[in-house]
Amino acid sequence: MHRPLTFSQHARDAIDERKLDVAWVKRTIEEPDWIGDDLRPGRRRYFKVIPEFGNRVLRVVCVENEHERRIITIFFDRDARQPT
Repeated sequence: MHRPLTFSQHARDAIDERKLDVAWVKRTIEEPDWIGDDLRPGRRRYFKVIPEFGNRVLRVVCVENEHERRIITIFFDRDARQPT
């Protein structure tokens, strides 16, 4: 089942302020390099190396349910390391 992506106001502001490409966000959700659970229940963290941005790791945090994936924040995570 394909769940639509929705963006919180904070996520929309982050895209504008940080000059992020929405295609990077979608690619991170649809084809993550790895996924982690957030410390808060119901949230997931998606990580993707973005070659177009110096191979930095984009972190996208979502609240998910059976109807949607709501993106709540997006940022390049300097400390992200793929689990081994």
